[in-house]
Amino acid sequence: MLRTLTTAATTNPSLVRVPITSPFTRSSLNSIRSILASSDTQEAHAAVLIPLCNVDNKPGVLLEVRGKLRTHSGEVSFPGGKTDASPLAAALRESQEELGIHPRQVEILGRIGPTETSLSGLRVWPYVGFVHAERQAETPLDDPDVDAPLPSLSLSTLTLSPAEVAHAFHLPMAAVVSPPRLHTYLFRAARPYFAVSVADLVSGPHAVHSGPDIAPKWTNDPQQRDEIGGGREGRLEVWGLTGWYLSELMRHLGVYSDQPNVR
Repeated sequence: MLRTLTTAATTNPSLVRVPITSPFTRSSLNSIRSILASSDTQEAHAAVLIPLCNVDNKPGVLLEVRGKLRTHSGEVSFPGGKTDASPLAAALRESQEELGIHPRQVEILGRIGPTETSLSGLRVWPYVGFVHAERQAETPLDDPDVDAPLPSLSLSTLTLSPAEVAHAFHLPMAAVVSPPRLHTYLFRAARPYFAVSVADLVSGPHAVHSGPDIAPKWTNDPQQRDEIGGGREGRLEVWGLTGWYLSELMRHLGVYSDQPNVR
């Protein structure tokens, strides 16, 4: 059920613990890591990576639009898939297969929870990681400047899997709190969360495509089951389970209030 947004997503800026307009820094990564600190688990069916990154010195999240697949075609998602053993290993493996991100580019910051199940019944473990512009040395540099902006990722360095991914794009943190982009839905008909409209970002300069047909295409059926398809009312959105996990991360980081204001 759609609700109307009545206020900006951030209701108490003093609680926000991550940058909205300035680049991610070593200090902000350490802050996110402490927020997400939790023990790992071996109970897993699937896993996704929520890839934070700087692009053109703007902090944000890397997302993809699924290609022509039997399920989830045309949906905005995080890289991820089923796991045979370690859920973290699966998230890193799928990120490399789908987007060409080497595991040594990813600095894992933690995992958010509680976990949710997909519509197919798989329990999905969401890991948060920062994608560096280059592979990181196995031995970190001593005493880095924790407040220096971390190098920006060039999306042109990504290698998309044409069999799985149609587009990959950067969702800036500023867009995550932009009221015109936000729509409030009920996740599993019970819990409010923010969905984010992104069609212009997929078509914009901070996106890459797996083939010559770069125009984003998706279908929308107003009668479709919740979470299936690209979004609602003809919009391409970060919604469903992906939107829920993105909202949960923003709540953990203080970017969103505990509950969206709806009417």
